[in-house]
Amino acid sequence: MPQPIVAASASELLGLLSGIAHLDGERLVLDDAAALRGRGIRDVVWTATFSADEGAREAARWIVWEASQALGCHSASIHELYMARGRGEVGGFTVPAINLRTQVYDMAAAIFRAAAAREVGTVILELARSEQEYTFQRPGEYITGALAGAIAAGWSSPVFVQGDHYQFNARKYVADPEATTDGVRKLAREAVACGYGNIDIDSSTLVDLSFPTVDEQQRVNYQRAAELSALIRSVEPAGLTISIGGEIGEVGKENSTEAELRTYLDGYRLELDRLAGAGAIGLSKVSVQTGTSHGGIPLPGGGVAAVKLDFGTLERLSAVAREYGLAGAVQHGASTLPDELFHRFPAVQTAEVHLATGFQNLLYEHPAFPADLHREIDGWCGANCAEERREGESETQFIYKTRKKALGPYKRTLWELTTKDEIIAAQEAKIGFLMDQLAVGGTAALVARYVRPLAISRPLPESLRGASVAQG
Repeated sequence: MPQPIVAASASELLGLLSGIAHLDGERLVLDDAAALRGRGIRDVVWTATFSADEGAREAARWIVWEASQALGCHSASIHELYMARGRGEVGGFTVPAINLRTQVYDMAAAIFRAAAAREVGTVILELARSEQEYTFQRPGEYITGALAGAIAAGWSSPVFVQGDHYQFNARKYVADPEATTDGVRKLAREAVACGYGNIDIDSSTLVDLSFPTVDEQQRVNYQRAAELSALIRSVEPAGLTISIGGEIGEVGKENSTEAELRTYLDGYRLELDRLAGAGAIGLSKVSVQTGTSHGGIPLPGGGVAAVKLDFGTLERLSAVAREYGLAGAVQHGASTLPDELFHRFPAVQTAEVHLATGFQNLLYEHPAFPADLHREIDGWCGANCAEERREGESETQFIYKTRKKALGPYKRTLWELTTKDEIIAAQEAKIGFLMDQLAVGGTAALVARYVRPLAISRPLPESLRGASVAQG
């Protein structure tokens, strides 16, 4: 299939969609859904991602949003299903939350193909605050790529897009708490405005273990989490309850305890009631630390160090979370774990597991990844990330740690790899394996029972208004 066309204007984009979709006043009308799922959506999402013209990008994102509404793959919140799990009505599976750092459209399509083959409904596509910086993806671009992938795959069920690790920088917070908090506020507003149905607030970086009591250690964490939750509730669309996650232990640090979780949830509840009124809807899940680290720990000669993940702690904290009506505990930093461990997450009733670096590794380390591009990216890391090199660190460790930073500068190159299909096929196989291990097969029926997607049609953007007049 030829490379997609990147439209230079909204009018050109409409021309590319001739016979596939057209405007009828303020509405998008699909003339040929099958053609849209084929060549049409590729031109639209490439324009949304790579066009130099702001009006063309705006038009493309609107078209993807409206088409997803028409085709039944609405952006949605998993909150109600998680609340059902908190009530004990469902369980026995662990929801995979997959961070798509690059090739978002093709990776999303692969995820939904794997899900459809197994009747999976519970899968989340997410991007962390830090990831959006080095991958050059703002929320509006990211959700467009995710929804476009759903359209391409023929998906007709809710799409769960999540803002992962909307995190407070501890060092900056000490210097200026208000400015640091305002950065997270702005990001949360941006995510809600572009259609995210799920947001994870990570103020666990503000936990201070130097205090003598657990409440003092967790206080700023639960206060800021409640503040951000109240903000999200105030700006979420009427009829939609965004799923909000909290976090009590920074990934890669000390393992979380039951006392920390109970203190956090009790303090959060009191603070949210104060800010948003008694009975305000709060969290649906809480992330905990049980022994993993983001990306894994690279070894000098290659590979990743073995992790001693404490499944007992994960099971106990999931049970405590359900006492509070939440779905359970969330495990971060799991994608580099050995394959033989994944079946244990549903066995201990883990609510959700986050998977990121493993898929990045599968891209970079696939035999079909061009060797010359490997060398070029390694050189880019050496030239642009030198300050991150640690004394005694091998070249292999340095490249493993920093190559994620190249995903933004090389975004279009990676989206358009000539060997991409072979790599995506391997990713899809891995996704399917993880879905099987996490026991999410058949959960499409649960999503249909508990999740009611909200139809939200957006106003026609000005760039398309002018384009429609020009073609009239």
